[in-house]
Amino acid sequence: MAISKVLIAALIVSLLVLHLVEADEMMNTSSQSTYVPRSGCTKACTARCGKASRQKMCLRACGTCCYRCSCVPPGTSGNQALCPCYYNMTTHGGRRKCP
Repeated sequence: MAISKVLIAALIVSLLVLHLVEADEMMNTSSQSTYVPRSGCTKACTARCGKASRQKMCLRACGTCCYRCSCVPPGTSGNQALCPCYYNMTTHGGRRKCP
């Protein structure tokens, strides 16, 4: 009886550790995926501005933001919280600069 309790406790602890390791890996991959070297800004911004109605303006703003922050959020819109520098950059009028 005592051996089965120890076995169950060990199983629960190992599952908990496995879950924590997987969660850590997910956090590391999501934060690394937004980093873009300056040489990759054109490709990242082309993907980011793929559905924009004003392509040239979007590419220009995204390029500036990518060059300064070295990151572009994934997707065509939103996800800006994954790149705080990109998210917090504003124009002189106080509006968000980065698409």
